[in-house]
Amino acid sequence: MTTLDDTPLEFDEPVSLADRAYVAIRDQLVMLDIPPLAPIDDDALSTELGLGRTPVREAVKRLEGERLVVSYARRGTFATAVDISDLRDVSEVRTALEPLAARRAAASASPAMRDELRRLAERVRRLEGSGMGRTELMRWDVSVHRAIYRAAGNRYLEDTLTRYNNLATRIHCMFLDRLDEVARHVDEHCELLHAVADGDTGRAEVVCRAHVAGFEEAIRAVL
Repeated sequence: MTTLDDTPLEFDEPVSLADRAYVAIRDQLVMLDIPPLAPIDDDALSTELGLGRTPVREAVKRLEGERLVVSYARRGTFATAVDISDLRDVSEVRTALEPLAARRAAASASPAMRDELRRLAERVRRLEGSGMGRTELMRWDVSVHRAIYRAAGNRYLEDTLTRYNNLATRIHCMFLDRLDEVARHVDEHCELLHAVADGDTGRAEVVCRAHVAGFEEAIRAVL
């Protein structure tokens, strides 16, 4: 059983009803709680989230632009398929931009953000041997990456990397049951978080690049 302190941090800070709907539905799609190709039921989501149909529809429209849902005339809206052929292209973008974000975060994060990253690293460290399920470990993976994107202080870079990390996470979740080192992959975040928090730009960049490359290698190993 997880406690409040075991809950991954949320860095989106939604303010409007449409933002709240977007974050909630997006994360269900990313973690495959809404399975690939499943129909998107606006009414059911509205009831589940306790929000009106208008913010849900606005959120779904936004998610369509991020390739997480697709709409067809007279057929409705569906979660997009997870296409393993996208792995190379998604990884190419992440390999180029994730180290940049880590280096930028190490160089320019505020003192308050550095303290937050150290606390996050400690929380991740305590996950070892916790018996936490693989899906929950992936939620921590997402939380760590979003924290570093936010710390980089470039909204355009953050938005781009969040989008591609979402696509990568969907691929990762498809293969969770076949991956042997999910916990180790998450543990790598401790070193990355400390490098960023300590302002070590070179180490942050190197660790981040290896971490992202390891993701692609792990998926290809089980194909």
